[in-house]
Amino acid sequence: MRILYSAIDQQVPGTKGGSTHVRAVAEGLAARGHELHVAVSLGRGSVPATPGVTWHGVSPPWGRAQLRLLRRGTLRDLARSVRPHVVIERYHNFGGEGLLAARAVKARTVLEVNAPVIDYPGSPKHLLDRLLIAEPMRRWREWQCRVADLIVTPTREILPAGTPAARVIETEWGADTDRFRPDAPQATLPVQDRIIVVFVGAFRTWHGVLHLVRAMEQLRARGRRDFQAMLIGDGPERPGVEARVKAAGLDNVTLLGARPHDEIPGYLAAAHIGVAPFDIDAHAPLSLTFYWSPLKVFEYMAAGLPVVAPDIPRLRTVIEPPACGLLYDGARPDGLADALESLADPTRRATMGAAARRRAVDRFSWAAHCAQLDAALQRL
Repeated sequence: MRILYSAIDQQVPGTKGGSTHVRAVAEGLAARGHELHVAVSLGRGSVPATPGVTWHGVSPPWGRAQLRLLRRGTLRDLARSVRPHVVIERYHNFGGEGLLAARAVKARTVLEVNAPVIDYPGSPKHLLDRLLIAEPMRRWREWQCRVADLIVTPTREILPAGTPAARVIETEWGADTDRFRPDAPQATLPVQDRIIVVFVGAFRTWHGVLHLVRAMEQLRARGRRDFQAMLIGDGPERPGVEARVKAAGLDNVTLLGARPHDEIPGYLAAAHIGVAPFDIDAHAPLSLTFYWSPLKVFEYMAAGLPVVAPDIPRLRTVIEPPACGLLYDGARPDGLADALESLADPTRRATMGAAARRRAVDRFSWAAHCAQLDAALQRL
């Protein structure tokens, strides 16, 4: 079938998780025989050349996702040109342009929801909505969920109450298990002959990269010079991380900056432990529930790395400790350092890493995600 996929606030090619998600879903559905037309913001470099996928450059005005709806005419024209059977839209509070385009061509609709539709306690957006009396933002978000034929989400807890269960598919994100694998060609690292602890992700408070830096300080204070942290990514926390590393003289922490996603398999193949030190208290929307489907965790597992992360219920179901990694008590100041130190034994790491790889291939690949989505599209 022909599918129009609207994700215009995501940049492809790009380095963020949303970009990886859009590309993986488009390519995965194309591999299953569908014709994909994908509307995205075009990033630097060439768009991926994939049989069955056509990329259309459509970005929000001035790059502002909050203005996505102003592109509804562009999406409608694209839909009339493509004549899709299904329109998939990547949800945004101020989106809906894909759903409106689907109405113009009488296509079925899928809403991909990766962030809360409902407001969290104390949300400034909720307070503003109440001041507007009619709560237009809430009503618009709920309209999007109400008109979608199918909603795909990591957890139904972030959907409006009363959303029919029959229209919801709960499914995790995944990893490209063909590219992320233990025997992938290794990147050359600046430090050798140490236990390489890798972090890949955004340098934002709630991703917890400073917790890993603190853990490396603690390990060094214990005399553990055999651990080396490699930090891959960028964001507003980076200057603070760099300042702390420099002030503490931490030669066991290396910042590699942002890297193209195509290079990440090589870095993970050269590492020994993958760390996802989320700080859910630092991000108010996470007070609803841990709704993320963490791309880094699936890619660590696919690369055969034991995963170390805080003890969050949803992560337990993914990592199944101690089979595929360790979960630590985030309230304990030395919890992360203790978990890392307990993985100094290479045999233990190898056993966990092999189990993580098997679980990623069986449960958390993009191929599995797209197979589930494809089955739902066929039912539509």
